[in-house]
Amino acid sequence: MSKKRFQMPVAVHLLLTREGKILLLRRFNTGYEDGNYSVVAGHSDGNEDVKSAMIREAREEAGIEITPNNIQFASVMHRKLDDERIDFFFAADSWEGEIANMEPEKCDDLSWFEIDNLPYNIIPYIKQAIENYINGVQFDIYGW
Repeated sequence: MSKKRFQMPVAVHLLLTREGKILLLRRFNTGYEDGNYSVVAGHSDGNEDVKSAMIREAREEAGIEITPNNIQFASVMHRKLDDERIDFFFAADSWEGEIANMEPEKCDDLSWFEIDNLPYNIIPYIKQAIENYINGVQFDIYGW
């Protein structure tokens, strides 16, 4: 009798920065953290590496193209809230195209914020990940 192995979702998050600012989106009508700011993010669809998943999510959510050479690993977070997840954070400061809200049914604001003066209504683990990025912390455990 074989026992099913534990599996957890893999999420990817993009820290888009420009001139000391970071791009944040406010979640809307999703059922998760609505009204709070996050970054461009999503999940691996399976059969794709995490960098490819991040590039796909950047296109789907912000309408931009990022090449694999322009996206850099920032950190990984093992996170536990209602469930357990692995979050990969990537950073980019160059891309092709104009940033646009490609999912207005899930996002009601897409704005640049000073990276050291984030809005009060940012999702806490996202705030932690941004602080980790600023401080060069590449691994974190959150919510345990």
